[in-house]
Amino acid sequence: MRRRRSTIAVSLIALLSVATSSCTQLSEGVQNNPKAVLGALGGAALGGGIAALAGGGTGAIVGATLGGALLGGAAGHYLDNRDKQLATQAAQKAFESSQSGQPTVWNNPDTGNSGSITPTRTYQLANGTYCRQYQQTIVVGGQQQQAYGTACRQPDGTWKIES
Repeated sequence: MRRRRSTIAVSLIALLSVATSSCTQLSEGVQNNPKAVLGALGGAALGGGIAALAGGGTGAIVGATLGGALLGGAAGHYLDNRDKQLATQAAQKAFESSQSGQPTVWNNPDTGNSGSITPTRTYQLANGTYCRQYQQTIVVGGQQQQAYGTACRQPDGTWKIES
């Protein structure tokens, strides 16, 4: 348990170092291209989190954090609001009604971007909350990127991505 806490702490430190490496550049980046900056931060958190939960060492966590930042920044740069809306709708549908292993796809004919959300495992927490692990694939400019995470049903019936 102590090792897990320390690896998660290293992941958070790596994320913060990426986010704060240059406050001026980050501030300018958010103003000039907020999708890329937010994608980079989300990708860094996801990459570092996955490495930490998988029991990776400090180097693996830092590497996954930086790699996630690069991939997330690229995806965020190219996804427009309609792409994000379509992806969110597909995710909600997949989490609510798709069987494990069954992908729910989205496609934006205006940008050519597309993706899929595939639930891989469903389980219930001790407090009764249902959660689903999933795999997400996004194709931007012909380049495919994959991510993994967990979403849990909220009291209002919507699904919130937890990791």
